[in-house]
Amino acid sequence: MQTTYTIALVGNPNSGKSSLFNVLTGLNQKVGNFPGVTVDKKTGIAKIADSLTAHIIDLPGTYSLYPKSADEQVTYEVLLNQNSADRPKLIIVVADASNLKRNLLFCSQITDLKIPVIVALTMMDIARQKGITIDIAALERQMGVPVIPINPRKNKGIAQLKKSVTDIFNTNPSVNADFIDLVAITDSWLPEIKDLCNLTSNYAALHVACNFMELRHINTAQRIRIAALLGEAKFQKSKVQAAEIMQRYKRINTIMLQCVHADSPMKRMVASERIDKLLLHPFYGNLILLVVLFLLFQSIFWLAKYPMDWIEGAFAMFGNWMNGLLPAGMLTDLLVNGVIAGMSGIAVFVPQIMILFGMITILEDSGYMARISFLTDRIMRSAGLNGRSVMPLISGMACAVPAIMAARTIQSRKERLITIMITPLMSCSARLPVYTILIALVIPNRQFLGIFNLQGLVLMGLYLLGFFMALTVAKVMNYLIKTTERTFFLMELPVYRAPRWKNVGITMIEKGKIFIRDVGKVIIVLALLLWGLATFGPPARMHAVETTYANLLKEHPEQHVEIEHRHATAKLENSFAGMMGHAIEPIIRPLGYDWKIGIALITSFAAREVFVGTMATLYSVGDKEASKETLREKMAEARRPDGTPVYTLAAGLSLLIFYVFAMQCMSTLAVVKRETRSWKYPLIQFVYMAGIAYLCALLLYQVFK
Repeated sequence: MQTTYTIALVGNPNSGKSSLFNVLTGLNQKVGNFPGVTVDKKTGIAKIADSLTAHIIDLPGTYSLYPKSADEQVTYEVLLNQNSADRPKLIIVVADASNLKRNLLFCSQITDLKIPVIVALTMMDIARQKGITIDIAALERQMGVPVIPINPRKNKGIAQLKKSVTDIFNTNPSVNADFIDLVAITDSWLPEIKDLCNLTSNYAALHVACNFMELRHINTAQRIRIAALLGEAKFQKSKVQAAEIMQRYKRINTIMLQCVHADSPMKRMVASERIDKLLLHPFYGNLILLVVLFLLFQSIFWLAKYPMDWIEGAFAMFGNWMNGLLPAGMLTDLLVNGVIAGMSGIAVFVPQIMILFGMITILEDSGYMARISFLTDRIMRSAGLNGRSVMPLISGMACAVPAIMAARTIQSRKERLITIMITPLMSCSARLPVYTILIALVIPNRQFLGIFNLQGLVLMGLYLLGFFMALTVAKVMNYLIKTTERTFFLMELPVYRAPRWKNVGITMIEKGKIFIRDVGKVIIVLALLLWGLATFGPPARMHAVETTYANLLKEHPEQHVEIEHRHATAKLENSFAGMMGHAIEPIIRPLGYDWKIGIALITSFAAREVFVGTMATLYSVGDKEASKETLREKMAEARRPDGTPVYTLAAGLSLLIFYVFAMQCMSTLAVVKRETRSWKYPLIQFVYMAGIAYLCALLLYQVFK
């Protein structure tokens, strides 16, 4: 009979915890939310043995059980609340062997909770590079728990770790002694709180004493009694916590002397430290960062060119084939000019989405992404933030929704709020299809200075423009939001490692699937809706159009091609979609947009990338030869009533700037509301971003027209 237990993975940030989680669970993972909070809960199922399956919870990284952020608070609640549904039967503490002393502090706190513990020792190779040798057997004796050296990236030690887990669940291990004597630090009131709250350890009782007013699992009667006990003892929270930490480090120092041997610090220098001398240099480091970003955006055009052409050509051939195969009629028109046209406008950009996420994964996996936070800390401080805000902003290049949630790690409420408010200004992957098609329309595909692709440079400029506008807005908000709170940016830099190419490939494929699946659902629904709105209109108006052009065709049969084209345009203009576009045309005409672009602006408020699918549908409805041309060709041939091109340089640049700044993503607004617990902030965000987008687009069009 197979038994399932709950196991929690805990550890310091950058200790290798996520790598171990991925190895144990494979792709059998899901992301949800912890009850009552907005922090992500990453869970998965792991096959430990034939008769043992584990429910793995990957808790947010933390340095100690004294939380300072929303993420750390979740780890605290799960481990300290004995009534929590997520409370584990076993804890695996992932510890970095190359920074063992600091990791042992958190490990010692976990062991004092009296829950079975296994220490998974990672980064052994880095420890050896630093000249550090660890006596594993001696460390096990001192800590009183199993210690297993592992390397999740190379799948080493995983079998031994699983065996240790199995042994613990198959036996009834004795509870180890306290790491330090907590009663000596406090007084006799500590065991009384332990008994009062029916806790399993003195350390859990100490945390109740420190936080009993905030803990949700402590009832009113217990709070009253605890308050009385602490009042009698003249309890000082900060004094007791400091004494506890000092006692832990005193014993940890003894353990380090007995279990760890280190060569002279000057004997060798780790490769990561040598690389950082260049990559973190005040001048050369920033120059290299610009080169990295330049190569990233150049590759989005260069590497994706051929697969994009193949996909675009394949959809055009398929649409043409379906047009010839199916009988003429409304159903064929719906399928070819609604569904196929809408999906082709999105599928063609999948290679660029995959390349973007692949490049970001390489930067994260190699350890360079953390250096970007360090390099940009100075410029972030000029805007009233610090390097902690960089990671959400960089993540916003992929998607603003998880990026905004990543701001939970920012301790300052003010800095967290500002980061949330400016993150959508970073150009996300949803904007990439819009950027690509507009750049291809109005920017020549030629080399600049003989080696740089001009379109790639413009794309990089759009991303940098969003970043610097985000800093500008942050500076204004920092001035408007007053606080006396001071923050410091402390960050541990992970060692450099070769990217795991399998992980990069899986990420690219998964993100491509998600983009097609999630965006595809929206596109199909909106394409069908838009096809209906663009095909049908008020009966009287549509009848008048049919009558007018039927008479024209009788009078001038030799001009049937031109008349049919004008007929299709007139039907579209008088349809429900055309009426919507014409209704907002007076507002957007100063920006250089026509009524078709107006329709796309309306529909893309659901999601920015819908712009492309909308244009694909609008330029296909009523066009009998629609499938014989690509969307870019149709948009390039689009003309205004006076015969001038719709997509001039001025109009194209205006539209690009509008999409750089405008808030056109309902999902982002929803997550901002959830994170701030108020509709005030998403409404402010929507208004200020729309205002900046309109004014900048207006200025640019008036200058370049």
